[in-house]
Amino acid sequence: MSTLHLFEPRDGDGPWAGLVQATSGDFYGTTPGGPSGSNYGTIFRMMMILGMGQFIKTTPTAAKAGAKIIILGTRLRGATSVTFNGATATFKVASETEITAFVPVGATTGTVEVTTPDGTLTSNVPFQIL
Repeated sequence: MSTLHLFEPRDGDGPWAGLVQATSGDFYGTTPGGPSGSNYGTIFRMMMILGMGQFIKTTPTAAKAGAKIIILGTRLRGATSVTFNGATATFKVASETEITAFVPVGATTGTVEVTTPDGTLTSNVPFQIL
């Protein structure tokens, strides 16, 4: 492990809370202080060049067959397939970062996968079938 950046009063002294990972794989955080001693705070991003990559997140993370769910991610436009632990779902791409899908009948608890022109993205936690 190595230090990537040492926060000082000029750029946001003392990170305030834990890091949050975005579906792009990048991490975001906040500090209570801001540039030049302001009290506005700083939001920072740590880009992942190597290591953890893109993923998708479902909301909610559990539902019954037939339920409508939202899949969040990055670069989702052009998606050609959505599966729930291998079961093919009906879906509609709402935007670059959102897909609406219906939990397919016969789906079992497991990962959700979205196939895009860039490759296949997998959910960061298993989707529970109720």
